[in-house]
Amino acid sequence: MKSALVTGANKGIGFEVVKILAKKGFLVYLGSRNLKNGLSAVEKLKSQGITNVEAIELDVTNQESIHSAYTTISKKSDVLDVLVNNAGISGGLPQSALNATTDQFRTVYETNVFGVVSVTQAFIELLKKSSEPRIVNVSSAMGSLTLAADTSSAGYDNKMALYQSSKTALNMYTINLAYELRNTPFKVNVVCPGWTKTDFTDQQGTSTVEEAGQRIAKYALIGQDGPTGEYFSEEYFPGTNCPW
Repeated sequence: MKSALVTGANKGIGFEVVKILAKKGFLVYLGSRNLKNGLSAVEKLKSQGITNVEAIELDVTNQESIHSAYTTISKKSDVLDVLVNNAGISGGLPQSALNATTDQFRTVYETNVFGVVSVTQAFIELLKKSSEPRIVNVSSAMGSLTLAADTSSAGYDNKMALYQSSKTALNMYTINLAYELRNTPFKVNVVCPGWTKTDFTDQQGTSTVEEAGQRIAKYALIGQDGPTGEYFSEEYFPGTNCPW
């Protein structure tokens, strides 16, 4: 049985990705900063007949927590096939490039960028043992430099200096990671799930969690002929190359 780890997965889009992968036959480790919430999420899935899911306490901003999660998973399996770096925070509002403090920037980057780096580096050796390793980093179209600078864009006036810059950094990290793994079986991509109705967006949006989950899971399940080092935003750019 293949295995997957999804961070920030006790609710919302991450929870949906766990459900999709579990239904595809994966043993899925449901990462949750709060173990109690993770266990509750697992019980919810079990009530739906999905039993191949395990809760893992994982705070992506805490190195001890990451190491503990790695130790727990590595004792259960020598291989990890899929890593979905889903955990993320918005940083709240307002977000001003001039007035936000460096501590505010650090807080958002700790989860959205450094957390992804730390988790990826911690689990890379387990992923390397997979015959078809996949890494999916969950980003946002708001991290696109092209869109953010486009004065004709519908979202041009919707600026979030902390969140947007963190996702731009995540996009570049993904490109570099894919490049370093280019001569291996790895497929490393970054996906925008769309503006999704979750607690993260105060239940506002144009996409359901089911739609968002499918957009992410798609790239966790791609074959060896699939893309790597690319950015996908199917809600905003269906069937086209996405502007970084």
